[in-house]
Formats: sequence, structure tokens, C-alpha cells
Amino acid sequence: MPIFDEVLMEVAGWLPAPWPYLAYGALVALFAGAVRGFAGFGLSAFIVAGMSLWISPQRIVPSAMMLEVVASVSLLRSVWHHISWRWVGPLLAGYAVSVPAGVWCLTVLPEVPLRAAVSTVILSAALALLTGFHPRWRDTIALRLGTGLASGFLSGLSAIGGMVAAVMLFTTALPAARLRATLIALFFMSASYALLWARYQGLANTATVAWAAWLVVPMLTGIAIGRHSFSRVGEAWFRRTVLIVLAIVATLGLARALWALVSS
Repeated sequence: MPIFDEVLMEVAGWLPAPWPYLAYGALVALFAGAVRGFAGFGLSAFIVAGMSLWISPQRIVPSAMMLEVVASVSLLRSVWHHISWRWVGPLLAGYAVSVPAGVWCLTVLPEVPLRAAVSTVILSAALALLTGFHPRWRDTIALRLGTGLASGFLSGLSAIGGMVAAVMLFTTALPAARLRATLIALFFMSASYALLWARYQGLANTATVAWAAWLVVPMLTGIAIGRHSFSRVGEAWFRRTVLIVLAIVATLGLARALWALVSS
């Protein structure tokens, strides 16, 4: 069947990777989308942690940024009236300053040691919060801006900066709906901004667009599953589940960093 073979070859030429990698990526995107729809964050972290075992971070991080924008658009309308703008404003100001520095570092510096350190800190914080520890930080403009600076730099560098913002927001008294909505708004704006800088640095190209196009349908399917689950749980259960998600994401990031160190 030469015509059929030619069609397969033509299709393969447009795909970003061989079929086994594509199937694996679709499963990762489905799970990451479910986490994003439920918790309001975690999409990029799960996609980057899961897929960069086989795909270079320089290729998958910009794809994850593209998917963050699409995911946020699909969720923003339903959460707009819950957003805490007193947090979003300072966070975005910090992102505006530090995202370019993170993207620049992605092009010139090894990210593995920093990823290992940050994942360790996030894992420790999530486990501490799960045990009932609650730091007595004052909810000030300095705290929000500092969170934005740290989160922005790590978002540009390795797409895990949102975990820093999530940890900090979970130390506040924001109710679950407002916390989730604030994270969704933050990731929409920050991912759009980081994507512009990634494009400027030459990291967003045809290959990254191809990956994002392949992963978008399973991601949106997962988001629908996660949204449905969020509507059926209580405040305490939501907070505990999301802290467990944070711990899992941090563990994946740490494992990936250690894997990279051992295999290098």
C-alpha cells in the first residue's frame, strides 16, 4: 500500500516525536490537566517533570508555557469573580522583573542543581504544612512582591515557579475558591509573559508548537475531569489534597534533577 505508506510518512513528518513518545506525552498531559483543573496549578510542573526525562527542557518548557495559557483561558471565566487582586498585582510586578532573568538563565546556565535545591525546599514546605505547621508571616505587600520575584525567576528558568507561589498562598487565610482562582489568573498572565520572553530568546519554535498542539486535547480533557472533581469536595479536603500534589510535584522535580546528575 504505497499511498498509505506515503501518507503515514507525511504525517510523521509533522509530528514532534515518534509514536511511543507521543502516547506517553498524551498520558502525562491528561494527568497534568486533571491536576490543573482541580487545584488551579501544577500543569507545567507535571508536564516538565514527566516529559523532560525524554525531551530536552529547552524544548518542553516553552511548550508547557503555551499549554498554561490555553489551560488558563479555559478556566478564567468560571473563576474571575473569585480572584484576589491584592495578591495578583504584586505577584505580577515581581514576575515582570524576574521572568526575563530566568529565561536568560535557561539559555546559558545548567538548571539541574537549582531545580534540585528548589524542589527540596518546596517538598519540605509542603510536608511541613501537611503536618499542621503554619508560619506566622504577615500578609504584606513585601511578602507578595517577594513571592512574585522568586516565582517569576523560577518560572522563566524551569516552569516550576508557580509552586513557590502556591506554597506561599497556602500559608494565607484565602478560602479554597479564591486561592484556586488567584493561581489560575496568575498562571495565565505569567505564562503569557514568559512565553514572549522565550520567543525572544529563540526557545519557542516550530517543534515546541508541535508538542503543544499534540498535548492540548488530552490536557483539556484532564482539565474537565479536574473541574468536576473540585466542585464535589470540601475546603479541608481540597487544601490537604493540593498540598499532597505539591509534595508529589516537588518529588518528581527532585527525582528528575538527580536522574540528570547521575546520567550526565
